[in-house]
Formats: sequence, C-alpha cells, structure tokens
Amino acid sequence: MDLLNEEPEIQAALEHLVDLLGEHDTIKEFQEIQQRALQNEQLNDLEEQIKQVQKAAVQFAHYDKPEAEKQANAEIDRLKKEYETHPLVIRYREKILDANDLLHYITENFEKRVNDAIEEEETNASKD
Repeated sequence: MDLLNEEPEIQAALEHLVDLLGEHDTIKEFQEIQQRALQNEQLNDLEEQIKQVQKAAVQFAHYDKPEAEKQANAEIDRLKKEYETHPLVIRYREKILDANDLLHYITENFEKRVNDAIEEEETNASKD
C-alpha cells in the first residue's frame, strides 16, 4: 500500500517541506559549492589522473611488476592528497556536513512529534 498516493495531504505537505528545504541557506550553499566542484576543471583533471594511475597500478600488479605498482600507488596517494586538500573539496565537505546536520535535526524533530502524537492518541484511546 502506497500511503502517499492514498493521502494527498501528506504528499502535498511533503512537497512543501522539500520546497522549503530547497530554499534554506544551508541547502542552497551546499548545492552551489557542489556545482562549483563538479564544474571545476582542475578537480575533474585530478579525478581522471587518479583513475588512469589506478588502472596502471592494477595492470602492474597483474603483470607482476611490484616496483612499478609501488610507484603508481605513491602517485595515487599524491594525487588523492592534492584532491582532498583542494579548497573546493574542503568547502564541499564542510557544506555537506552542514546539510546533513540540518536534515538530521529535521528528521529527529519530525520523528519526535509523530511519536508524541501517536502516544497521545493511544493514551486518549485507552481512556475511552
């Protein structure tokens, strides 16, 4: 049973909540930094370099070339460090944590209110 299809008020309230969240500064900031990171040429180049060197490392391991594999893994570590310390990546991680905190707060608050309402209903029902 799909409760949302049977309860248009719930669907409308959910859509309204999603719209409100989309307008929240925390979510807007996250989306903006996410777009900037996705469109950043330097980050895209680093991602591609990491993939290529990872493929090479796998090939070196497959063909039993331990020294070449070791060098490739060192290059992977260097590229990953460069990627992870990029200001946009750092900012992205900060913003995703902020967005997650907001969503966690809303979810906990919503869950508490629903549980309180259910308990109150059950208490009132048992009094009858």
